[in-house]
Amino acid sequence: MQQISLGFLNYEFSRFQEPRISIDPGETIRVESEDALSGQIRKAGDLRDKTRVPFSNPLTGPIFINQAEPDDTLAIKIEAIESRDGQCATYTGNPKQLCQWLGTDVPDGAHVCPIRDGYVYWSDQIKIPYQPMLGCIGTTPAYGMPSTMPAGTHGGNMDIREVTEGNTLYLPVFVPGALLYLGDAHAAMGQGELSATGLEMAAQTTLTIELIKQKTITGPRIESPNELMTVSSGTPMERATAEAFAQLILWLEADYGWNRWRAYDLLTHVAEISMGYYEGGGLAVKIAKEYVAHPS
Repeated sequence: MQQISLGFLNYEFSRFQEPRISIDPGETIRVESEDALSGQIRKAGDLRDKTRVPFSNPLTGPIFINQAEPDDTLAIKIEAIESRDGQCATYTGNPKQLCQWLGTDVPDGAHVCPIRDGYVYWSDQIKIPYQPMLGCIGTTPAYGMPSTMPAGTHGGNMDIREVTEGNTLYLPVFVPGALLYLGDAHAAMGQGELSATGLEMAAQTTLTIELIKQKTITGPRIESPNELMTVSSGTPMERATAEAFAQLILWLEADYGWNRWRAYDLLTHVAEISMGYYEGGGLAVKIAKEYVAHPS
């Protein structure tokens, strides 16, 4: 199995960056990534200093997938997400819209949390189940050079909890080789990622990357053993919600034989929503496969 060490930290999805590695479809690789705080909070007393490192979400990559061409799709099976250092870090991020009610006297709140025995020890009294995920992963667009802060049709900073172990993420290919980047692993994250900071950790991620030739999708999709999901982002959030639902309906129609209006009706009753960072308007809508198996 090929491995990618940390190396250069990328803060944008650049098609001009030399690939770190080239792989064939179907290969399994192991990728090291830095935490979203660029490694600034490692021990008690450390602070997030944006005057020194103004950017967030450094990524490892790009990964060149042989034979990948525009209008293909990557199917990325996330085999494992492991903490590199046995710990994660967080701090009290800017409350932004909440300042209207909470005020602006915000403590830094930076602290390091050990990870052991399947839990994150957030304090002496509170432990949180270890539920690792990748906050930022994406292919490279054919134009522009998006930073690692927003999400989009390429993936990017989706911050969706279901980008996790055991699930498959589908991403569109826009440039030869796809040029995949990834990082921003979280040991856990609440729905909405309220302070814009999860339990951030440096990680070792194991991925199996398949290539679906001549399969065009309009944005990220996720498949778990039990659910299908489509991802959208943008503001206002109701617009992103509508787009995600529409893309899920079109997926059910194209690949599973559903009439679009029957799918629309069914989703009204059984759909669920997973929220990414609330200010970015990122979310995934999902349906259980038990319903998908009975097209109408």
